[in-house]
Amino acid sequence: MRRVARLLALGATCAALPVGAQEGAPPFTIPQLQYDGGGDWYANPSAVPNLLAAIHDRTGIPVALGPRVDIRLTDPCLRDFPYVYLTGHGNISLSDREVLILREYLLEGGFLHADDNYGLDESFRREMERVFPDKEMVELPPDHALYNMFYDLPEGIPKIHEHDGKAPQGFGIFDRGRLLVFYSYESDLGDGWENPDVHKDPPEIREPALRMGVNLFLYVLSQQVP
Repeated sequence: MRRVARLLALGATCAALPVGAQEGAPPFTIPQLQYDGGGDWYANPSAVPNLLAAIHDRTGIPVALGPRVDIRLTDPCLRDFPYVYLTGHGNISLSDREVLILREYLLEGGFLHADDNYGLDESFRREMERVFPDKEMVELPPDHALYNMFYDLPEGIPKIHEHDGKAPQGFGIFDRGRLLVFYSYESDLGDGWENPDVHKDPPEIREPALRMGVNLFLYVLSQQVP
């Protein structure tokens, strides 16, 4: 928790800035990843803006408020963002060049949150095996630091939407102890972040999703702050 306190104390300074950015740069944002293959990468347009607003309101860390930012792996600005979000319902297909770019981005300090919006699982796992053929995707236990970073989530990742009725799971890919990829499966956090009128989720469903998102954001930042 001391690391969280330090993050919050940093406020408008380096903790809120992208990797390599200088003080005075625009506030932190989380871009949504565009990909090929037919999947609806553009799903949940209000999810990330609402999460960023919750992060701002609950932690005081300055973030960019407003419309969602979209990005491709081939965008030269990719490395300006330490955190990228991916979602959708269908197929993901990365080119050989994108596989290489994503591997380098993650190993050099970047982070990817993939949020299965239902139907993403098979293609996402396949593409991650291409990105990291030598790394295993492992389930994070409920007592992992991610689940009590700011809010205590003693059962781990929350269940937001029914999908196949399976228990929600949070998976990670690590490199020397650092979390490179977090994969939320059978949970659908993004749907819980969306505007209340989109899925008609009550506050008792949306709140755990937002708490999980705040925890995830702070955990990713904590990996960059000694």
